[in-house]
Amino acid sequence: MGVGIRAAGEDDRERVVRLLDEAFQDDPVSGWVFPEREYRRTTHHRLMAAFTDIVLAEGRIDVTEDGTACALWLSMAGADGGAADGGGADGGGADGADDAVLLRESVDPANARVEEIARLMAESHPADRAHEYLWMIGVAPSRQGEGLGSALVRHVLDRCDREGLPAYLEASSERSTKLYERLGFTFADHTLDIPDGPRMWPMWREPVTGRGRP
Repeated sequence: MGVGIRAAGEDDRERVVRLLDEAFQDDPVSGWVFPEREYRRTTHHRLMAAFTDIVLAEGRIDVTEDGTACALWLSMAGADGGAADGGGADGGGADGADDAVLLRESVDPANARVEEIARLMAESHPADRAHEYLWMIGVAPSRQGEGLGSALVRHVLDRCDREGLPAYLEASSERSTKLYERLGFTFADHTLDIPDGPRMWPMWREPVTGRGRP
């Protein structure tokens, strides 16, 4: 049986924030942004709320029907003159520096790492071609390993294949790169090495022609 997937709306905001907060509490990047565990437990949700609000306004959030997994996508315009449906911009846009400052001020004003991670991701983001950007994908800890994340990603990759759009993401762990490789993503030409922190793996996927999914 397939996984039921729908587009999230404003009524789903708190559910999505809670889900992302739970899913990323032990993520290496979240641990670097909020190194003190107790502070992370009480503050991390603000960053997830900021991300959720940006994507609700400028992109698309897909959720499973049972609310146990979600994926945040943005449609990124390219310097080639192309544009993915919907427009929108994350820290990878031309205003990335200003966005990074605003993000820190809204999430945790004294925490320079909130701004720094936004700047690093903006600098790493490809800007030459229009593409779909998988900003985040979160699965409830009790449901991980059941294929929900793969189903959410394939849901958009099917459309990318039909429309001839590439896709991009930054994997936050070496383990997760294996999942994305199975979905057709390959490593970009560089890693994103966070100063005194973890490594991220930018990955790119060209559209697959002649079939609905990889």
